[in-house]
Order: sequence, then C-alpha cells, then structure tokens
Amino acid sequence: MKKAALYDPYLNTLGGGEKHILSILKVLEDEGFEINIFWDKNLQSQIENRFRLQFVNKLRVLPNIFNNLGSNNPQGLLKKLITLKGFDIFFYVTDGSYFFSSAKKNYVFCMVPNKNLYKRSLINKLKTFNYRFITNSYFTQNWLKKWEIKSEVIYPYLNQDFIDIKIDNLKKENIILSVGRFYGHLHSKKQSILINLFNKLKQTNDMFKDFKLILAGGLKEEDKSYFAELESSIKNNPDILLKPNLSYSELFELYKKSKIYIHLAGFGVDENKNPEQVEHLGIAPLEAIASGCLTFCYNAGGPKEIIENEKKGFLFNSQEELISMLSNTQLNKKKLGQIKINAKKFAVNNFNYKIFSKKVKELLLI
Repeated sequence: MKKAALYDPYLNTLGGGEKHILSILKVLEDEGFEINIFWDKNLQSQIENRFRLQFVNKLRVLPNIFNNLGSNNPQGLLKKLITLKGFDIFFYVTDGSYFFSSAKKNYVFCMVPNKNLYKRSLINKLKTFNYRFITNSYFTQNWLKKWEIKSEVIYPYLNQDFIDIKIDNLKKENIILSVGRFYGHLHSKKQSILINLFNKLKQTNDMFKDFKLILAGGLKEEDKSYFAELESSIKNNPDILLKPNLSYSELFELYKKSKIYIHLAGFGVDENKNPEQVEHLGIAPLEAIASGCLTFCYNAGGPKEIIENEKKGFLFNSQEELISMLSNTQLNKKKLGQIKINAKKFAVNNFNYKIFSKKVKELLLI
C-alpha cells in the first residue's frame, strides 16, 4: 500500500485551510493510500464532526518528530530523513521553517501569502529543492510568484450538502449572516466592525428593522477575551446573536435560512502591503452563495476570484458603499434573483468534489 503523510503545525485550529489539505488526503485515500498525520493526539472525531470529512480507514497518528523543527541536532535531522523515506507523498504546511525530506514526492501547502513564511535564502532553496508548492487560490499563487516561488492552484470544494441545495425551495428569513473564527488578530473576520455597521443600518433604514445579525464561527480558549468584548459591545441586543462552535448541521441550517451574507475579512487592509491579512480565498462566501444568500465581500484578496460584482454577488470598498448596496437589495427583486441563480450555478460548476478530485489526481498522481 502506498503511503501519504501530513505535518501541519496549525492542525488543531481545524480551520478552512485544514479542511482543504485534509480533503486532498481524502482523495489519496480513495486512490488506495494509507493516510498518516504527525501530531500529538488523534483528531479524527473532531475532523469528521467539523468538516463531515469521512476517512474509511482510521487516520494513523504518528509521533510528532517535527516539534523541534528549527533544531540543528544531527540526531533529529537523521530521524526525520529515516522516517520520511517510508512515504510516497509528504505534505507540509509551513510555519516558515523548512527541512530536507526523503519522501518520494514532497509538497508545501500554502494557505497564507505571508512573505515571512517563504524566505528564499540559499539554505531554504536547498532544503526545498525536491518540494513542489500548492496554493489555495490564484491570489496566493500570484504573491508566491513575486517571491520567486512557482506553485500550482488546487481550489477547495463545497460539501455535497451545499451543492444539492435547491435555492428556489428555501424559506429565507430576515437574517444577515457572517461566518468566521472569533479572534481579533491578523486574519480577523472583523466582527466588531460588522456589529457597528448593523446597528447603523437598523437606525438609518426601516427596511432592515426586522432583521437579525448572526455571527457564527469557531472559538478557542485563547480567544475568549475577544469574544467577551464582542458580547459587551452587543449589550444584550436581541437582534444580534453570537453563535460560537456550532455543529456542521447547525451552521448548514443557518446558511439555508439567511437572506444576506457579509464577509468583512481584510476590511481596511491594503492588500498590496499586507496580503496575509485579507481573505485568501473564502470558503464561507462560497457556502453562502451555494445556499442562496445574497453575498457581500470586501473587495480584496481571494473573494475577487469568486464574486463578480453585481453578477454573482457584491464587492464593496467601504462601510458607506456596503450600506448603500444593502439598501438596494430590497428594491430590484428580479435582478437579485438572477444574481443568486448565477452565483449558485458558478459554485456548483466550479467547486464540486469531482472537479477537486480530478485536479488533485492530475497534480499529484500523474
């Protein structure tokens, strides 16, 4: 049996990037590979519950030989080389450190266009001479190209549940939804800004007087102080609901009920100066358009690849522009209906598992 392995130092976050790389491993399992993960505990049940990603065979959890990745200990380096020699394919999600690999095929999976993660020193070029780079979007790919790294794009896919939604049959409620992990640093989803914007929208436009804002996303222990700040800012407003750590089913139902989806990741950031702080692709906006939500994204980064303004959704540059766009959504029903149809068709035709699987096999197995 052929063997594939993954080391992702961010695995326990179980975010969109983790689902993406684990989905690549799932394709390999379907092709007969044994799947191995270097980690300190078994996350299979969390992976299945969070992503609905079912591995037929148990994920083999191997001792994390990469804990001291930056160490120059010859014994540790030798152990890595001996261990990796047993794998046909090895994936690494870099934290800026690199190492020699003796696996037959080696890939760096690039989630974030952060230059600090891809320093092309002579030693790093030597360490990665037998690696190829895979990115999650053309936005990320273009930045890697500027840093003299050639890469291939593998888009993520939408779960079949989202593909199968018949948007004409949905009973939508007056809900504005936003989905993203609750944390206030770096790649923040800007929940605090959205709360203020929603309050302003309610005060200035009677068309939204019966709307609710629902903010959903993962919440980790270290981010609870940020979450508490959000709770404080809401001040028991019954029209604003925070929904941390929802199950897959609960979130799926929210998408189906919501009329509007807003994605503020990267808001206020100059993508030419800080590309790592804007959305790198945007799986949540894709799930939203597949669910028949009118979708609004900040005009930067990956969302520009998936949202064609006023044809598949809306791209905005400022709070004022977003409020104006939202106000107009209550007017031209025929145009908005066509936008939702266009967006749904785009999501189904470009982000289904069949296309994803075909791309993975073309790049990794041929």
